Amino acid sequence: MFRLRTLLALAAVLLAGTAARSAAAPVRIMAVGDSITAGGTTFSVYRPILAERLRAAGYAVEFVGSQGGAGERHEGYGGKNIEFVARTVPANFARTPADIVLLHAGHNHFDTERPVPGMLAATEELIAALRALNPRVVILLGQVIPSGKLPKYSYLPDFNAGLAALAARLHTPAQPVRLVDHAAGFVWETDTIADRVHPNAAGAAKMAARWFEALQAVLPPPGPPVR
Repeated sequence: MFRLRTLLALAAVLLAGTAARSAAAPVRIMAVGDSITAGGTTFSVYRPILAERLRAAGYAVEFVGSQGGAGERHEGYGGKNIEFVARTVPANFARTPADIVLLHAGHNHFDTERPVPGMLAATEELIAALRALNPRVVILLGQVIPSGKLPKYSYLPDFNAGLAALAARLHTPAQPVRLVDHAAGFVWETDTIADRVHPNAAGAAKMAARWFEALQAVLPPPGPPVR
């Protein structure tokens, strides 16, 4: 009951902020995940590449979130798993609401934990919390990039299969959950840095391209390209 009251209170804050926005305001995008979303000093991140590509194509967008770095705000948390993300992001989403969420979170467990059922439950919990705050939010649910750090990340293919089933079950026309396959075409041998986990420049560009393609299907038509 306490959690429900808290979500309802946060929803009131969100709706008040939404009502105050101009109809011409940019579409708010929140990138959610772990270090692959947050970025770091030793590897590349998709966010600035994606933002530049969207704006160059004429899309009016604003990246929002409580975290800074790499030029665009976000909800990425280095070293944290999806359970942490699910506990942390909803309150920040209420303060900096978004129209579209880019969710890519699946690392930072060990295969020996048999983590997939709990990870899928946390993902569903996060989506439910975001929908409670903004019933019109569009969720772009990323199947996560593969890793050569084995056997630690041997569970990722099973997790990605579970995400596909979850998206199919949760998606409705009024509350879209669209699957974005970041695993297809991502080759950890050539697309990650030496740790075999985090993207290099080529890997970050591939992620940005996948998000861009998915966003084109849900964003309003673009204006004149930015030159």
